[in-house]
Amino acid sequence: MYAAIRQSKAKTGMAEELTRRIKEGAIPIISDVEGFMAYYVVYASDDTVTAISIFNNFAGAEESNRRGLAWSEQNLAPLLIGPATAIAGPVIVHTLA
Repeated sequence: MYAAIRQSKAKTGMAEELTRRIKEGAIPIISDVEGFMAYYVVYASDDTVTAISIFNNFAGAEESNRRGLAWSEQNLAPLLIGPATAIAGPVIVHTLA
């Protein structure tokens, strides 16, 4: 299992609009990547937005970051403070309920 994590800082008060845009635009793009397993977005109280995509292969995780960063730059830039960052790698610990 591999994770792709993209993170950025949103302008204050943008949670609702980010949610709408991500649901309509990012989810179809990320979930279409081969090996896709799950997608989560966390909006922290300090306006940090973290997208976590889970894949069954590293290539999928890397591709999701490539697509996610490009999509974010084109569709979320007015709502963010600066560019997003991205990392990908193997999940070395996980558990489910």
